[in-house]
Amino acid sequence: MSLNCIILDDYQNVALSLADWASLAPHVHTTTLTRHIADEDALVQQIAHADILVVMRERTPLTASLIGRLPQLKMVVTSGMRNAAIDLHACAERYIAVCGTRSSSAAPLELSWGLLIGLARHIYTENQALRSNGVWQQTLGIGLQGKTLGLIGLGKIGGEMANVAQAFGMQVCAWSQNLTPERAADCGAERLPALHDLLRKSDIVSLHLVLSERTRHLLDATAFSQMKPGALLINTARAGLVDQQAMIAALQSGQLAGAGLDVFDQEPLPADHPLRQLPNVLATPHLGYVADSNYRTYFTQAVENIHGWLHGAPLRSLF
Repeated sequence: MSLNCIILDDYQNVALSLADWASLAPHVHTTTLTRHIADEDALVQQIAHADILVVMRERTPLTASLIGRLPQLKMVVTSGMRNAAIDLHACAERYIAVCGTRSSSAAPLELSWGLLIGLARHIYTENQALRSNGVWQQTLGIGLQGKTLGLIGLGKIGGEMANVAQAFGMQVCAWSQNLTPERAADCGAERLPALHDLLRKSDIVSLHLVLSERTRHLLDATAFSQMKPGALLINTARAGLVDQQAMIAALQSGQLAGAGLDVFDQEPLPADHPLRQLPNVLATPHLGYVADSNYRTYFTQAVENIHGWLHGAPLRSLF
């Protein structure tokens, strides 16, 4: 009997073309859902017969409630090796295999700089004016050379951000709870002793931390009040690092001059959300990892994981 594999949230309808899913036949029959289904009842109607789910990052939470309504589910494959939206305890209780794939940091790094430059030089505003009403030059952009980039988190992506910033002639400072002087020096960054020191010094602040209880709402109303007037914020990491209401208030008041955002507390972002309306927000729909190279890795290794599971081989387990 063939197993049913369903790929969730294949927004671009490309999953089946980027890996050799046919190699799983006749043991596995693979289909995709190309639209996000937020309502649990509606989702269960579509995937109750799934033996295998392939999920894209944290687009659809696999909660204990949802898992309990999927009686045939035996395996979950996620893109990347970290997915906080999967209830691993609920999967373990059901002996559901959960595994992941490799993921490159190049795509989110590139998007971070795309948002940063787009925001600093008002590229969207100027492009829209050029296309629609003929206005020729209406904004004064911010040059990056000589400015200070403050990196909150100096891990893999943060370190690469520092390298690019230096190529632009920027000064780089960094802070995180566990940042060592040695790591900062290796990245060419000045290690600052406290978060408020970084906020007061930086012209642009970029977030590159893992979300945890310790880092949740790290940037709150107090933090925004400590930022240099006219500063910009870039967040391609996790929405929960920032108190969204405090950020919106800072953007509305002008305390924060602008924000380049790729992550949101609720995704997809509701049509009436204020972040869709604020003129000083440059936002993208969680595109950080959405690039051809990453997708090819995700889906190719998903197929490899399923082959391995079918034949009892070791998996890239999340447990």
